[in-house]
Amino acid sequence: MEITPHFQPGQIVYLEHGDRRLYAEVIQVVLPRQLCWVRPLLLVIYSLEAPLTNDLRESSDLLWPLSLFQPALDTEVISILSEVLTKQAKSEIDTIVAKQRLHEFVDKLWQAYKDEAKN
Repeated sequence: MEITPHFQPGQIVYLEHGDRRLYAEVIQVVLPRQLCWVRPLLLVIYSLEAPLTNDLRESSDLLWPLSLFQPALDTEVISILSEVLTKQAKSEIDTIVAKQRLHEFVDKLWQAYKDEAKN
């Protein structure tokens, strides 16, 4: 029997793939379908230099398999969110680039999830 994470609306969770981590706010957990409805907040790309943070608060919500989410630690989220909130307003180009990076992340994560399910 699979253990289901107990997430609450408003909780910050993340999805991770490679050097990228998507932080999102839980909107609703759909237990019968084992899905989690989340609102993306940030996509962080970790590298040898400083992490690259993409503000995704204007992007679309996601409905994703519940088992892939991990709870985010308050200490890590607060520092990242405070960095984004103190920046100047985003340009339209920044918003488009952030949405493209989210789309690429979701595509790669979904492919990895499907490949893992086959094995």
